[in-house]
Amino acid sequence: MGTVAANVVEDLASTGVLRVSINLGNPVLAQGTPAHPAGVTVDIAREIGRRLAVPVELVCFDAARKSFAAMTSGRADLCFLAVEPAREAEVAFTTPYVVIEGVYAVPVESDLRSAADIDRPGVRVGVKQGSAYDLYLSRTLQRATVVRGDEGVDVFLGQGLEAAAGIRQPMSAFVAEHADQVRLIEDRFMEIRQAVGVPRKSDPETVRFLRTLVEELKAEGFVADALGRSHQSRTLVAPPA
Repeated sequence: MGTVAANVVEDLASTGVLRVSINLGNPVLAQGTPAHPAGVTVDIAREIGRRLAVPVELVCFDAARKSFAAMTSGRADLCFLAVEPAREAEVAFTTPYVVIEGVYAVPVESDLRSAADIDRPGVRVGVKQGSAYDLYLSRTLQRATVVRGDEGVDVFLGQGLEAAAGIRQPMSAFVAEHADQVRLIEDRFMEIRQAVGVPRKSDPETVRFLRTLVEELKAEGFVADALGRSHQSRTLVAPPA
């Protein structure tokens, strides 16, 4: 990818700075503190800024819904979020750079054994409010009930729910810490496609630039290397579009 067109630079960084919302609530994608964030999203954000030849300002949040709100309110120019229909009305997404899985945890004595077992009357599922799996389960579960909280596992434990939903890696860590109380349902209930997003009103050329760049960063090993540096599995890289 050669020189970036001036109109794309202006569209992405009209203030002279590329303001990027980072979700520290997803430890697969971002780690550290607001003052010193790290992870694959941080590396991609800085690479985009390098290609545009503009400074990057990382605006960090502890939940996807807050990162989304920063984008839609004009406090950020670019975000890293899971592709979901509820978001696509306001955000134009690239192809995914990473694919992660949503899984359930249940009490050890539960008779729920597979992801398909969850959608039953009387089953309450704890989720992190505004997360990709909250949005997905809210539109797909027909009989089970979604219960939202600041952290799905906290509301699951605090209210004695029948299940908790979350991302495989942190959910596996949660289960390991509570092995006497909780077990993981191994099969996934969803694939979570993580992508770069910009406001829906963005110039189509800007979206094409970002989509091309994401595919390039996957093909060159940039995304895999960034995952490896942050101690995440390199196998999480999304397949080519």
